[in-house]
Amino acid sequence: MKRVLRFVLAAFVLTAFCAGAAFAAPVDDVLGKYMPKQMEDGAVKVAVVRNLAAGDHTQQFLEGCTSEGRAMGFIVDTFVTNGDNAQCQETLAQVIQKDYDGIILSHGEAGYTYDSLKPATDKGMKVVTFDSIPYKDGDPNGEILTGVTSTAQEDAKLAELSLSSIVSNFPAGKQPIKVIRAWMGPGVPPLDRRQVIYDRYVKEGKITEVALVGPVDASNARGGTQDSFAAILPKFPEGAVDAIWGSYDELAKGCLQALDDAGRTDIKLMSIDISNDDINLMLTHPDVWISTAAVDPKLIGIADMRLLAAKFAGEETPDTYNLDAQLVKTSELDESINMTNIVSVVNGWGQEKGVFDSYPWMAELKEAAAAAK
Repeated sequence: MKRVLRFVLAAFVLTAFCAGAAFAAPVDDVLGKYMPKQMEDGAVKVAVVRNLAAGDHTQQFLEGCTSEGRAMGFIVDTFVTNGDNAQCQETLAQVIQKDYDGIILSHGEAGYTYDSLKPATDKGMKVVTFDSIPYKDGDPNGEILTGVTSTAQEDAKLAELSLSSIVSNFPAGKQPIKVIRAWMGPGVPPLDRRQVIYDRYVKEGKITEVALVGPVDASNARGGTQDSFAAILPKFPEGAVDAIWGSYDELAKGCLQALDDAGRTDIKLMSIDISNDDINLMLTHPDVWISTAAVDPKLIGIADMRLLAAKFAGEETPDTYNLDAQLVKTSELDESINMTNIVSVVNGWGQEKGVFDSYPWMAELKEAAAAAK
């Protein structure tokens, strides 16, 4: 009986040991193992600064950043500066003065991004940017801030997809297609890159620009574009304009509102970027808003946070990284589609696998963070 009892106890201890061995290590221990410098004060802290309006697209980007960062045990704080460049610079300065270990900056303008981020890199903070290239003095041919990874949507492809959608919606004999360009800049890096492809389409005789509309103030991109377009729309009777190229979805929505207010459905709209709000408007105005070229904004946030984590862990990271784009046609959508399930109609949408997730320590961090909840 004693031998049986000893066997049972031994089996129990072995089972308990094996079960314990399967438990993830405390998340602080794992963070300290891979990111010792960032954990010197007991936590890995990240600030995400988004210099665009607090709309649907922004919320999805921030959700990507926060969900991925917190899944690895980081503290993630977000700041939205609504396209106000002075506020963006002030927010960055305040963040750098605090005890954050890293910054993700979205949509800082070319003229100040280098100067605003250099104090962070000088301090030893890690930095990833989205649509914010830190060229000194804003000069794309000049010095770039060392150690920063600049991410972007594949802007050339976004422009190509949206402009080719314009061309394909009209017979070849109609070229050049008469286009109104909804744009703002120069000095907004993603729009400047898209403009290069637009200029090529003009040069090739595929399109001709009949007007340019856009906001005076970038912090009111949608309303400013609506006012700008509404002011000139009466000058263009039916047949005078074929399509609008919305180089950014907030500009496209401003144009759509002006058309709707005027009761006009004769001008087609092809845009760049997507959100749940965009999908609803595309479905409400399917004869006008024909398509949009886009990248999953949540995936952008996820990729940026993974890149920042890789910097914390001492991994080699690229200077630049572009996320692939896809065309979304209004004809493919219905009321059941939203940003969560759009992959069901757009092949390859939002595929996270393979986007800087192959580090063994990243899986270990996530396991530990999940066990700590």
